[in-house]
Amino acid sequence: MIAKHVPMKSIKKSDFDALVSYISDDQDKKERVEYTSVTNCQSEDLTAAIIEVTAVQGMNTRAESDKTYHLILSFREGERPSNEVLKEIERSICEGLGYGEHQRVSAVHCDTDNLHMHIAINKIHPTRLTIHNSYNDHKVLGKLCEAIEIKYGLERDNHQSNKVASENRAADMERHAGVESLLSWVRRECLDQLHAAASWDEFHKVLREHGLTLQERGNGFVIADHDGLMVKASTVARDLSKGKLEGRLGVFESLSKDSGVASQSTGRGKVYEPRPVGSRLDTTLLFARYKNEQANQRALRAQQWKSVREERARKIDAAKRAAKLKRAVIKLSTKSRIEKKILYALASKSLLADIQHANQQCQAERQAIFERHRPQQWADWLRRKASSGDVDALNALRARDAAQGLSGDTIGGIGGARIRHGVKVKLDGVTKKGTIIYRAGSSAIRDDGDKLKVSRGSSADGLEVALRMAMERYGSTITVSGSAEFKARIVRTAVDAGIPLVFADPVLERQRRSLLNNTTVNRNEQQSERGRGIGSGVSGIGSGVHNANGAGRWYGFFGAINKPNVSGVGRRPPPESRNRLRDLSSLAMVRFATGVEMLLSGNVSGGVEQQGAERNNALRRSVSGAGLIVSVEADKYIAEREEKRLRGINVPMHRRYSEGDAGTLSFAGLRRVDGTALLLLKRDDVVCVLPVDEPMAARLQRLSIGDAVSVGESGSITLAKGRSR
Repeated sequence: MIAKHVPMKSIKKSDFDALVSYISDDQDKKERVEYTSVTNCQSEDLTAAIIEVTAVQGMNTRAESDKTYHLILSFREGERPSNEVLKEIERSICEGLGYGEHQRVSAVHCDTDNLHMHIAINKIHPTRLTIHNSYNDHKVLGKLCEAIEIKYGLERDNHQSNKVASENRAADMERHAGVESLLSWVRRECLDQLHAAASWDEFHKVLREHGLTLQERGNGFVIADHDGLMVKASTVARDLSKGKLEGRLGVFESLSKDSGVASQSTGRGKVYEPRPVGSRLDTTLLFARYKNEQANQRALRAQQWKSVREERARKIDAAKRAAKLKRAVIKLSTKSRIEKKILYALASKSLLADIQHANQQCQAERQAIFERHRPQQWADWLRRKASSGDVDALNALRARDAAQGLSGDTIGGIGGARIRHGVKVKLDGVTKKGTIIYRAGSSAIRDDGDKLKVSRGSSADGLEVALRMAMERYGSTITVSGSAEFKARIVRTAVDAGIPLVFADPVLERQRRSLLNNTTVNRNEQQSERGRGIGSGVSGIGSGVHNANGAGRWYGFFGAINKPNVSGVGRRPPPESRNRLRDLSSLAMVRFATGVEMLLSGNVSGGVEQQGAERNNALRRSVSGAGLIVSVEADKYIAEREEKRLRGINVPMHRRYSEGDAGTLSFAGLRRVDGTALLLLKRDDVVCVLPVDEPMAARLQRLSIGDAVSVGESGSITLAKGRSR
């Protein structure tokens, strides 16, 4: 976590209204403003809060410094604390700076690779009307961030300030603009030669060979390039300060006029030019396109500005000629002296109004031209090109050293057939690290080229769109990373939407197949229920089967002959009529255990419990507690335990019971979640969770922790003196 104060370079430009308008503007993006909050104001409405804060600032007439404090809190990539935690962090930071009672507006932005919060604070106290300036706020912010990281388990950042302000500004420029700063270039190209210089002539010669000059500025030295860009010499290296240089080379000797800037291209002729920094791709051609386009934009902007200035001059000249004509007419008129004086005043006022209107119109047109041909930094130009579909620009963004892959709850793929679903999503934006943000309904999906990430709180529709996008990009074999709750939602969404995919994780794939089988069984049961009714026809050509509402369902030529699991008449009895008393002597039997004995799979002869009666799920209603039950409560309990385990708490791994776990397991207890009983079975170091019905839960309560329990593939539990459930 990083906290940074953003000071205003010009106090006259400080504007609380403009700052709040910026941080609360969603810019027509789904993924920009997560939420906004107003603190210590009479109203939570932003417009009313701005009016109130502006009025309070206006009541302090003595303060000459900036009355607004702009603070940014940024979190590590992948960290997304809840809104409640963010509000607590905001409160702790503001109280630590001494602004706990001050009015403030905060907004959380999520349109970049790092979640960050903007806080606009009124430095004027709302009741005392005094200004508060936090002393050494950068050190205070570092200590506050360390405490917050420990309290909320955030990733630790280095909050020790080892750089001066100019170094930090240069690093910020390189990170945001994506080009090398003059400071870094001087250090890389000529710092060693400057250290080796034994006289002022040699020192100036090294700078001249690189298109640089050393100038006195204030009490120190600055190094300037041919375009006038400057950097403090002591910032380049501490031993280049004025005191240390004069101690090593003697009293400062300025560059002689005969060897001035005109000869700066001698020697190697290497001069500073902004170049892309930290890229794993060769961006030479792309950067040449960028420079050419920016040059064209500058030329167009200058040309159109010139036209606007000429148009303004014509309008002003026309207004002056009209005013001159009016004064001549007034002079020749026969009006009285007082009337002429009034007319002269009106003519002068009209002239001033025309000139003001021409200036305002010119200013508006200049601003519009600037917006159309706005100069862009290298990284911003790449973002704009990537948003318009330029693949080279997108790859350049993703090749930056600062770019990292998505983490947390993500969806990827490892191959398989790519299936075109025709997913329709709207482009919401592109970050400076090449992450594309799509809008799908109320959800936002991030794409870094290797993985997809769905925004927090997304609906099942958003997860479905993400799965279909993953199949289009990576193939039908899908990988899922993240929390247990997210994985459970992905599996459920894939089954409910009927997406023909395969999970690379065998555990998730078993869960998907189990849910898919149960869904198919329930669908067949519902179809059978629709076909069962009063007075239904059973045989005969063209007979139909009617439900209780009288609605008929056509079964084909011979009516009920098409029902599943029903053989021809007289060939095989229906399931409910099999294995009855007349066949008792030919059936395999097993003795019931007595006492506290428990029936295990080894005590049963082959083919009894394992084979059992043939299933006819299409003809029977679903029974609570039978088979591998699809339980939202089980998924909820597993997600809660897995979250604690991932936080470092000593909790064993929890997962759903599957067919591969059949056998003798160790009883680990019973739990209840939202009224549903969950049986915990321990297998090695893993706890399997199996939903059970109330009668079985009552019987399981007699067991002790560690007792052996026999469980079948379908989840049937066999206990002593009872039937398998």
